[in-house]
Amino acid sequence: MSALNQKTVKKPVKFNGLGLHTGKEVSLTVLPSEPNTGIIFKRIDLNKNNIIIPSVFNVTDATLCTTISNEHNVSVSTIEHLMGSLYGLGIDNALIELDAQEVPILDGSAKNFVEKFLEVGFEISNVPIKIIKIANNVSIQEGKKNISISKSNVSLEIDFEIKYSNSLIGTQKNKINIYENDLSEVYESRTFCLYEDIEKLKNLGLGKGGSLNNAVVVKDNKVLNENGLRNKLEFVNHKILDCMGDLYLSGYKIVGSIKCSQGGHSLTNKLLRKVFSEKNNYSIFEIKEKTLPHTYISKSILKSIA
Repeated sequence: MSALNQKTVKKPVKFNGLGLHTGKEVSLTVLPSEPNTGIIFKRIDLNKNNIIIPSVFNVTDATLCTTISNEHNVSVSTIEHLMGSLYGLGIDNALIELDAQEVPILDGSAKNFVEKFLEVGFEISNVPIKIIKIANNVSIQEGKKNISISKSNVSLEIDFEIKYSNSLIGTQKNKINIYENDLSEVYESRTFCLYEDIEKLKNLGLGKGGSLNNAVVVKDNKVLNENGLRNKLEFVNHKILDCMGDLYLSGYKIVGSIKCSQGGHSLTNKLLRKVFSEKNNYSIFEIKEKTLPHTYISKSILKSIA
């Protein structure tokens, strides 16, 4: 079986923890699913109208996390780290059951998700994967924030920059090739905040489950977490993880080049909505070959299904 065929988890994978913003206990199970079913969330604490599809157009809030909702206003929030792990590992199909509104934050990164998925292993089908290939340059500018996507022949590159007035964080940049680079440092990078922003979060009714166990907290020029940072670029690497998770709301892997400065969930979602607003911005392809030497994708082995 080829790595270019659709895959799912080999058996159910369970996670338990707190919601970062709700502070509520939640149990979540990722179950195997059939080819071409995609990623589906199911709120098992509700008896009806409990299916939510992680789609670009189902994002109803992007304030400090990504929240998706269905037509009945049933929602699931803080999905980005889980979605980022699914994207990076190439898990095409899964049913995700949870008994509360928010995905557990675990340690604030995707590390626990990735480790358990790798431990359980994958079931690879005989159905080819589908990809989105970007055809035109699309960009969004909001003040000092900007994000763009352009075409690429073989990969998905994310070139991300953050700028903070805090002297410890400052300006950080990193560029990752999602399909070729080792993503370990991206997966392990935790959500973060400034110490002075904690009170603001509480006043907004957010961050109720936050602690030094699931977030990096920076006060002045010091990291308050006992063991410090996990890698030198943990702050910007976490933003890349968030971006990966938000990109997977497109439904498929993307071949393109992303460049972002000071963006976040909202800007990524706006970019994707703009991409999909014009059909000539992209094509959806099904990969027909079983193997590809040295490259992820080649025009000669693609069949358009758009």
